[in-house]
Amino acid sequence: MEPIRAVGTMSGTSLDGVDAAVVVTDGESISAFGQSEYRPYSDAERAVLRAALGRWPGDPGVQEAAEVVETAHAELLARFDDVELVGFHGQTLAHDPRGRGTHQAGDGAVLAEVLDRPVIWDFRSSDVELGGQGAPLAPFFHFALAKRIGAEEPIVFLNLGGVGNVTWVDPLKPKPEAPGALLAFDTGPANAPINDLMQARLGVSQDRDGALAAAGEADEEIVEAFLRDPYFRRMPPKSLDRDAFRALGPAVAGLGDADAAATLTACAAEAVIAGAEHFPRPPQGMLVAGGGRHNKVLMRALQAGFDFPVLPVEEAGLDGDMLEAQAFAYLAVRVLRGLPTSCPSTTGVGAAVGGGRISRPGSGG
Repeated sequence: MEPIRAVGTMSGTSLDGVDAAVVVTDGESISAFGQSEYRPYSDAERAVLRAALGRWPGDPGVQEAAEVVETAHAELLARFDDVELVGFHGQTLAHDPRGRGTHQAGDGAVLAEVLDRPVIWDFRSSDVELGGQGAPLAPFFHFALAKRIGAEEPIVFLNLGGVGNVTWVDPLKPKPEAPGALLAFDTGPANAPINDLMQARLGVSQDRDGALAAAGEADEEIVEAFLRDPYFRRMPPKSLDRDAFRALGPAVAGLGDADAAATLTACAAEAVIAGAEHFPRPPQGMLVAGGGRHNKVLMRALQAGFDFPVLPVEEAGLDGDMLEAQAFAYLAVRVLRGLPTSCPSTTGVGAAVGGGRISRPGSGG
C-alpha cells in the first residue's frame, strides 16, 4: 500500500486544547511528518469539558461537551487542506474498562460531513469490548518511531499528559504485536492534579516550567502514602482514568501553594520510577513527550531516579507536543488497512486487535 497523508488529533486529559499533526505512513513505517497545528480551548470551553468529566453518554452536560469538542476540532482541521484521512480521538470523559467501558466525547461522523473526508474514530471501544484496557493506544506508533530513529536497543517513550503513560520498546522485533516487542501501561497521575491545583488556587491552567514546584518542598509522607496505592503493585498492562487518584487534591489541601505543587510533582515522578520496575530489561534511555517535559522539577526528579538518560523527545528529532496527535494519524491508517492497533502487552486484550470506526462523507454514520 502506498503511504497515506493522514492528520491525527488529540484533546488530552489536561484539557488545554486540541493538537493536530500530519503523518505520511502506510500504517507500518513512517515516511514523513507534516504540518502541525494547535487550537487552545477558551476558559468557557474548558469549563464545559471539566463539568462533564466522569460522565457517560446521556448524562447531563455530555452533549454540550461533545459540541465543544466537535466545534474545536472542525475549526482546527479546516486548516489542513492536503490530507486524505483524519484520525479523531475525541475527548475522554470517563474510562472504566472493567466497568462501564470508555467514553470519548465527539462524533466522527459529524466531522466526516463537515470536513468532507473519511474520519477514523472511536479507537478504544473494540479493545475494551474484547477484554482490554483500551489504553494506552500510542505504543504501536512508538514502535514505528523507535524504528524511524534507528534505535538498536530497548528504548522507552514516556508521555506526561494529564495521566502518565509509558511504552518500553524492543526495536529489533519485526512488528509491534510480536511477543516481547512492547510493554505499555499508565504510570499514574501526571499533569492533571497539578493543573487542577493551579486552576483552583491561582486561576491559571498550569505550573509553567515547574516554577511554583521549584519554590516549594514535597511532603514526603503524602508521597509515600500515594505510592502505597495498590495500583502500583498491579502488573501491566493497566490504565487509569484522569481522576483515578482524586484523593491527591484533598491530601495537599493543607499545604501552601508551592509545597502542594512540589508534592504533586514528586508524585508524578515517583509513579514513573515505580513503574520502571516492570520493564523487561533496562532501556538505553527514556524519551519524554507531553506537557510535563517542560516541567523542570519533574524532569530533574525523573533523571535522579534512573541511571539511563531521560531526555525530551526533541533530542531524537521528534515533536513532543504533537506525538499523541501523530499517533492517531498513524493508527487511522492502520485501521483503514485492517491492521491491529493494540495487543496483549499494550492493553491486556486477549489477542492483537484493530479498533476504530470509519465514517465517510455522505454515509450517514
